[in-house]
Amino acid sequence: MSLRPYTRLVSSLLFPLHERLKGHSTVAVRRDLEKTQWWSPERLRELQLQRLQALLRHAQAEVPYYRRLFEESGLDSTDIQALDDLCKLPFLDKPLIRAHQEELRSAQARGLARFNTGGSSGEPLIFFIGKNRVSHDVAAKWRATRWWDVDIGDPEMVVWGSPIELGSQDRIRYWRDRMLRTHLLAAFEMSEAKLDEFVRAIRRVRPRMLFGYPSALAHIARHAHHQGQSMDDLGIRVAFVTSERLYDHQREEIERVFACPVANGYGGRDAGFIAHACPRGSMHITAEDIIVEIVDAHGEVLPAGQSGEIVVTHLATADYPFIRYRTGDIGVLSDASCSCGRGLPVLRAIEGRSTDFIVAQDGTLMHGLSLIYIVRDIPGVANFKVIQESLEHTRFLLVTEAGFDPARSATIQAEARARLGDAVRVDVELVPEIPAEASGKFRYVVSRVVPATVVVPVEKNS
Repeated sequence: MSLRPYTRLVSSLLFPLHERLKGHSTVAVRRDLEKTQWWSPERLRELQLQRLQALLRHAQAEVPYYRRLFEESGLDSTDIQALDDLCKLPFLDKPLIRAHQEELRSAQARGLARFNTGGSSGEPLIFFIGKNRVSHDVAAKWRATRWWDVDIGDPEMVVWGSPIELGSQDRIRYWRDRMLRTHLLAAFEMSEAKLDEFVRAIRRVRPRMLFGYPSALAHIARHAHHQGQSMDDLGIRVAFVTSERLYDHQREEIERVFACPVANGYGGRDAGFIAHACPRGSMHITAEDIIVEIVDAHGEVLPAGQSGEIVVTHLATADYPFIRYRTGDIGVLSDASCSCGRGLPVLRAIEGRSTDFIVAQDGTLMHGLSLIYIVRDIPGVANFKVIQESLEHTRFLLVTEAGFDPARSATIQAEARARLGDAVRVDVELVPEIPAEASGKFRYVVSRVVPATVVVPVEKNS
């Protein structure tokens, strides 16, 4: 990997110093990760088991919630002798964390930072993270960034909406961003005037990488194309996207307009940096830190190739353990290796959150794409959102422009009923704009009736 002079200064000196002053071991962890990524799958599983056993011993001895759990269940941390034994332990989910927020702290934990999820699919989750976990998550992201011939210190344009990143910019944060050459654009508002500003800012900065929500980057790309603004001459190497489902049409728009590949990432503040795409297209799981299970509606672990809920055990969370944490996301593991040569396991598909699925009146669970396909390519539809209010009522919100035929509303209603059920009330509402979620994310489909337990989804009439 060839580094530019300033980038080399930042990545090898200034950022490591920054992390050291914060008490983080990020640099050492990243160096280890760049070695272990080439280990065989068998050797990586041995490492996972060693770290899992150490985490469970600590949790039983030092974390009140897990000490009581082991006592009441009759289990002992030493009962976990293989990765498959992990299924002997109960799940951790958001309601349990809310109910036992303080009991999940390790007695040895010091200096924990309070975090919360954005709450885009409900009530935000409050939890705590220690410096070791922060170091591991940052190191994992750093490693994945370097797969694409970019590094910390390269000019970066970030389109984001989290209040953590977009809160009051104090002096330290201001100078850190200046040092790292990170430029922040707020994803909360996507008006014509704001989009014009974003296009101008990207052209002015000429970033080497983009980072943001796929919906936001696709929206900017679409706007630049409609305005006749060329964005393919800026030298952008890669567009990193995360925090939402990446749809094929979004990938195509971003790649076409910015003339760079799109690298998908998957994770969250709660579950950690779970997986990231390599240049060969595989979503590699951060196996050194993360164990991923796929489970069905009954909590049974599924083999590779079958779709179910993603459950995560984060091995660097001794201070505040996340063990068998139900993410609410739907995915599929692969049993194939990647041609890049890394031994890291592969997440074959990330199909969205459980609330990105639609329930027909007869109980059939369908992917939200079955309704997205109805409106996505209708001429004159600039933006849309589908909200399933109940089994009996679904709304299509449309932002339209020149070329939209109002008669298409009846077609949308008929096609939606063909999927959902003849008796379902389907409303098509023309609105001036569709705001993002409070977190800054955008969701094309929201269902308020998806059951808490996840079943294997099917596509119907898509």
